[in-house]
Amino acid sequence: MGYERYRDWLDEACDDYGAAEALHGLGKYGKACFLSHQACEKALKALLIKKLNRCESIHSAAELLRRAGGAVGVPEELLRKAEYLDRFYIPTRYPNAWPSGAPYRHYTREDAEAALKCAKEVMDFVKGEIERDPR
Repeated sequence: MGYERYRDWLDEACDDYGAAEALHGLGKYGKACFLSHQACEKALKALLIKKLNRCESIHSAAELLRRAGGAVGVPEELLRKAEYLDRFYIPTRYPNAWPSGAPYRHYTREDAEAALKCAKEVMDFVKGEIERDPR
């Protein structure tokens, strides 16, 4: 993958975050949680491409952040936020992740607000690290 592709990943992360905000506004809380995770995951992939020239195929935001720790200092609190967002990768989408009920029925406005907040903090961190890199 070309080094310059980090911009595409970061742009898509920002678009996912905007969609998460819009879905939150529509009361689609489970989807907002999922897209908050996606925004974070894609932003972290952008950081890894930019800093380490490598694209990871994993989907854990926390693990991506750990791997970025080889190139940037990662605050422990940020890692906890990424771990929180990882909880939204599968159960927000698949009915068989729950004993009963469609996934969207299991998420609240508070869940979506917390997910958006965590994703914003991770994305702000990523943007700051990318801006520091003169390459």
